[in-house]
Amino acid sequence: MKIVTFLFLSGIMLIISSCNREEVADLVIINGKVFTVDPSIPYAEAVAIKGEFITEVGKNSKILKLVGEKTSVIDAKGRLVIPGFNDAHIHFGPLDPDYIELRYTTDPATITEKVAAMVAKSKPGQVIRGGHWDHEMFTTREWPTKELIDRVSPDNPVILSRADGHSVLVNSYVLKKSGITKNTPDPPGGEIQRDPVTGEPTGILKDNAENLIRLGDVSVSLTPEEQKAKTWEGYLLALKEAREYGVTSIQIPGSADFEVYEKLKEQGLLTSRIDIGQALTGDTNRLKRYLELAKKYPRDSNWIRFGYLKVFVDGSMGSGTALMFEPFNDRPETSGLAMHPYEEFEDMVLKADRMGFQIGAHAIGDKANFWALNAFEKAMQVNGRRDSRHRIEHAQTLQQSDIPRFGQLGVIASMQPTHCITDKNFYEKRVGYERSKGAYVWRSLLDAGAILAFGTDYQVEPINPMEGLYAAVTRKDRRGEEGEGWFPEQKLTMEEAIKYYTWGSAYAQFMDDRKGIIKRGYLADIVITDKDLLTIPENEIMKTKVDYTIVGGKVVYSRNEE
Repeated sequence: MKIVTFLFLSGIMLIISSCNREEVADLVIINGKVFTVDPSIPYAEAVAIKGEFITEVGKNSKILKLVGEKTSVIDAKGRLVIPGFNDAHIHFGPLDPDYIELRYTTDPATITEKVAAMVAKSKPGQVIRGGHWDHEMFTTREWPTKELIDRVSPDNPVILSRADGHSVLVNSYVLKKSGITKNTPDPPGGEIQRDPVTGEPTGILKDNAENLIRLGDVSVSLTPEEQKAKTWEGYLLALKEAREYGVTSIQIPGSADFEVYEKLKEQGLLTSRIDIGQALTGDTNRLKRYLELAKKYPRDSNWIRFGYLKVFVDGSMGSGTALMFEPFNDRPETSGLAMHPYEEFEDMVLKADRMGFQIGAHAIGDKANFWALNAFEKAMQVNGRRDSRHRIEHAQTLQQSDIPRFGQLGVIASMQPTHCITDKNFYEKRVGYERSKGAYVWRSLLDAGAILAFGTDYQVEPINPMEGLYAAVTRKDRRGEEGEGWFPEQKLTMEEAIKYYTWGSAYAQFMDDRKGIIKRGYLADIVITDKDLLTIPENEIMKTKVDYTIVGGKVVYSRNEE
């Protein structure tokens, strides 16, 4: 009897000891205002983390019981604690310190000055790159021309991208090297902007016309080894910027280098989770190769994953190449550009859908969105309904009749709120008041049962999520303005804006079962901000800083320690 009792008590002690070892957290956050985005427990005070995962969420008293000798403790001191930001559409990659930054330029002369300064540091023939200019922000609101940069760059090719990435300004050096003249025809899905009097190229190449650029051999100032080292440093700079803004997950449309991110992960330098997509194609053999890539980087991975297949349906509103049903108000001779004939686009969608791929269709104009919804609907009819989570990237201008189709078809509206407050400065000029009612219709989409996934479209827009949150809840210019904002009926609450920048983006990548909310068993990707986004005045939102970024249970950024 004594032996049985001893064994029984020993067993109980062993179980208790084992439980205690399991429950002791590696990291806890206490005294926080935790907005979990979990509808079952929307708010909490504290969070416990062990390894990569959240183990408990609740009151301080509950979480403090899990603190052991080796537990790290972050006292949030009442600050807001939210899930890490998940950028659902970001052109992420190595940053180039020599890139000429032209964002928010208002005086075109600034472009001349910055190009001249870079040419002075460069060898003859070396390519000069820069961008993010927006002619709608110029005091003249006129397109720039090659004359702006020709006189300071006679011996260097200069390529300066517009903010939306759908137009470039090049100098005469590039036009000559590329053989682009007044007699060069516009390529399908592209436009060579021409002087209305002489017919000569102005230096602006839109969408597929950018593919005409041919530079041949140019001198390179760096050796291959130096260039490799510079690129690696560029990746580290990009990841640093992401974690400083609380971006814990990144979804790259198109393609990127899987192997580089693998190396970063192996060396413990990867501080954001990465999804990498590929270009949509109708080539079955190429799709089969994508399947092999998807096996290597599967959906059940938590770090480096195969994403969706991206296809361009049209261009952009800023460049005047968005595909619309009716002509532009300010350019009645055109209604935009289709990147593919509809039949070709639909065929690609049907083939990829049949093989189980998720598809993200870039669509800006109302006709482009109509085409994308039609193709997804046709895929459902032909291949059968499944949990495809196809996406429309941007979904910027919609017919009222197309809004309910997102929810009906299960198509995700992958949108970037800052596009609204950038583009609203010219939207009505371009498409008029009535069509603008269908622009950035976040509230209407939610009311119709759609799911939003928020991102930035970086580097088209800044990577800072605070600008996106500000845009979503105000629909006002970054400088602030009187009134209720542009079509204020489409505004979101801050809780909703955070939800679709976290949970919504996770849903869009099939990770809503383990990411995007602060919940037991979910990945410990968490951000602590210095201001309470849920209560501060709107003019304080973009001033809000990230104090801590936690990815997989590790503090990858602490503002006070930088």
